[in-house]
Amino acid sequence: MSAAQSIEPGTAPRINFRNILLATDFSPASETALVYATAIARRYDAKMYVAHVIKSDAYQLVPAEAMSATQQQTWRYAEQQMTDLLISGRLRGIQHQVLLKQGEVWEVLEQVVQAHDVNLVVLGTRGRTGLRKLILGSTAEEVFRLSPVPMLTVGPKVVKDTELRLGNILYATNFRPNSLAAAPYAFSLARENGARLTMLHVVTEAAPALAEEMQRVTDHYLDCLQEIVPGDFPQDPELVVKFGAPAETILKVAEEKNADLIVIGVRPVEDEKEQLPPPKAYRLVCSSRCPVLTVRGKIRKQQ
Repeated sequence: MSAAQSIEPGTAPRINFRNILLATDFSPASETALVYATAIARRYDAKMYVAHVIKSDAYQLVPAEAMSATQQQTWRYAEQQMTDLLISGRLRGIQHQVLLKQGEVWEVLEQVVQAHDVNLVVLGTRGRTGLRKLILGSTAEEVFRLSPVPMLTVGPKVVKDTELRLGNILYATNFRPNSLAAAPYAFSLARENGARLTMLHVVTEAAPALAEEMQRVTDHYLDCLQEIVPGDFPQDPELVVKFGAPAETILKVAEEKNADLIVIGVRPVEDEKEQLPPPKAYRLVCSSRCPVLTVRGKIRKQQ
């Protein structure tokens, strides 16, 4: 059995985003994410939920005597930001609901996802700089590793645009189940938007010294990529095999192909109490010049 035979060939299902959750902390990164979220909502005629979470530990450094006033001030600020968004007209024509809540970020967002049948989460991240009490800095990786639905993350290097352009999509896979879970989204989005699709596999082992051996390895993985392509897919994707470090190579190919979107699968956290794995996917998101759609694989059941 080849590396690509763990998914079913045949037809590529159409992905339909019906309910979209935008998590915002009102930062410039969130403003950029808003542009993408509203564009997707309009394209798919989806309902949009805009949520801001005031973290439980946001007041841990506030003196007890100032606690009540600080909480009220923080809440009023968030309410004003939501009001400004509503009167700005940026949600005009989109069925929407704003949500202002307090608690642990992922716990609150998970409740929203389940309660409103959300099938896409969108957020912006500024990377690991800035105040940790804000929602979208240090917690972005936690959210997209725990989210049961796909997440579109807009990193700090993404330039705000007024419309969603998906002319070139890059799907990167290592053929593991978590990675293959993202394939239907790449095919569907490419089909839906008439986009050019590039499929990439990065070989992490050192490149063979002999040219003949390198070509043999390359051809093997090109065949594995081809096996993933659904039989009814209306185009021939460009298949690319590279040797190197995954994150750096994906970003380099994305630049070369002028990608408008990167699609990858991410490994789930099997025990939410455990520390998150090394943030390779998060570093990729923070360095990408285009949004990254991450799809979480299924959690393996404990025996």
